[in-house]
Amino acid sequence: MTRTLAAETTGKIGQTVTLSGWVNSRRDHGGLIFIDLRDHTGVTQLVINPESADAFSLAESLRDEYVVSATGTVKERDENLKNPNIPTGTIELVVDQLILLNKSEPLPVNVHDDGQQSGEELRLKYRYLDLRRPKMQQRLRQRAAMYRHIHQYMDERDFVEVTTPILANSSPEGARDFLVPARLHPGKFYALPQAPQQFKQLLMVGGVPRYYQIAAAFRDEDARADRLYGEFYQLDLEMAFVDDGETVRQTVEPLIKQLVDDFAGKQLLSEDVPRIPYRQAMEEYGSDKPDLRFDMKLVELSDELANTEFGVFKNTLANGGAVKAIRVQGGAGLSRSQIDSFTEIAKSEGAGGLAYLTYENGEVKSPIAKFLSPDELHAIQQKTGATDGDAVFFGADRREVVNKVLGRLRSEFADHFNLKDPNTIALAWIVDFPFYELDEKSGKLDFGHNPFSMPRGGAEAIDSTENKLEILADQYDMVMNGYEICSGGVRNHSPETLYKVFSVLGYDEAYVNEKFGAMINAFKFGAPPHAGCAFGIDRMFMELVGEDNIREVVAFPKNGSGVDAMMSSPSVVDDAQLKDLSLIVNTEE
Repeated sequence: MTRTLAAETTGKIGQTVTLSGWVNSRRDHGGLIFIDLRDHTGVTQLVINPESADAFSLAESLRDEYVVSATGTVKERDENLKNPNIPTGTIELVVDQLILLNKSEPLPVNVHDDGQQSGEELRLKYRYLDLRRPKMQQRLRQRAAMYRHIHQYMDERDFVEVTTPILANSSPEGARDFLVPARLHPGKFYALPQAPQQFKQLLMVGGVPRYYQIAAAFRDEDARADRLYGEFYQLDLEMAFVDDGETVRQTVEPLIKQLVDDFAGKQLLSEDVPRIPYRQAMEEYGSDKPDLRFDMKLVELSDELANTEFGVFKNTLANGGAVKAIRVQGGAGLSRSQIDSFTEIAKSEGAGGLAYLTYENGEVKSPIAKFLSPDELHAIQQKTGATDGDAVFFGADRREVVNKVLGRLRSEFADHFNLKDPNTIALAWIVDFPFYELDEKSGKLDFGHNPFSMPRGGAEAIDSTENKLEILADQYDMVMNGYEICSGGVRNHSPETLYKVFSVLGYDEAYVNEKFGAMINAFKFGAPPHAGCAFGIDRMFMELVGEDNIREVVAFPKNGSGVDAMMSSPSVVDDAQLKDLSLIVNTEE
């Protein structure tokens, strides 16, 4: 008999059906045995009578998570026995035949709770059991539904799905490569792709008008709550004969809006997605991925405090730094210990401390208020818009440090005061990134985003701009609720310009030819202008479904240390395998 799913049973009253699944729970009421049978669509109550002797005898021996098949008649429950809390609560299956398909040992993890009781490490070790939880089943099905939506959207717009190689070459994408030794070529290595960047650009040269794929990407970066270790998936796309980023943005923006509305059922903060220049984002929000669900912008006070006698502010401004502030509505109600906690956060981002003013009953209160003149206090209140019940927190240091500190505090204060509405999605495009930036450790120039984007103004901008830090790239990121979910750019399809952008960092043509020979050579044969982007599927899905840990939206993630506890990976390999690959492992410290 064909298997019936739990979700289908309510429409089959009076019919004989067969259900198969796991024993969710078993209750022995003496004359009757009740079993809640679970499959991926829900739970159905089974009723086993002593009259069905074989079934009753087997039911007495069943334990949680045994796998069984039950055949019987679907019956409507008595009115006083109906359970309104589950979809199948109006029916039950009166069992005639019960078959044991497999037994189960006592489970090392709880498959009935929200996952908190078992702990993440144990859940990851027994992930195949953890996936039985209804929430995890839901996440897997939701992710599949999102993929279907993406495929339909891209196919309808004439994008061609093309898979690109997993065994590729090493390239400077900004993170460490995963290297794969080449057995047939001793001493040489493949690299797992950090992105399909070069391949998709080569597809443009190859005449593909619009390309996309849901691609696996690999980066040896430390894990975070919003970043998986090792591997992740992205919606990667590219468009030929496009020489401006706005064309790409307008092409993909409706997809994200549809995912917010139709897929996630959430509310967009605004139908109009703002385009915010990178430098403006850093000055106003202290971040290039600002959360726009709340305001709390950084306020510049350097001019207002230009003649201050307060030592911290005075010395900062004298050394070319900046003084900025954020207004925290309701901040006057923070306790001393809470302010101390926020001070520690500020220090962790490089601040020496955290100065503040509070406004209560028409008065300004603060350890620093006495060092500020009445005119300065008035200017601060006017510029920040602070009123009774508010607090104003200051940052005074190099501009980069101030923005970083206040940007972090802005997010922390929003968490504290519950300003991040989980049912609202705020989108923004961050545009006009610096093409070059200074490496914090070496102090030398490096690429700000990636080397493959077109500098605004092309080769002429490289030649004519004396301060290379002023050169802008035609690059753009999409931000969702404070997370970067997309990165893209107009590509540099000119060999001459590519040579120039690398020469600024001291790399000669030979280096560029060695690292990117295939792409450089391809561009010499009529490469069209092209542009594209890539969306981080895992991170975007995490925010759309309201998770705060990215490992909760992936079937088999590694833990925070990059270990697959379930498969015991990474693992030691035997000497024969190493010899085959011409490798020697040095395990000495």
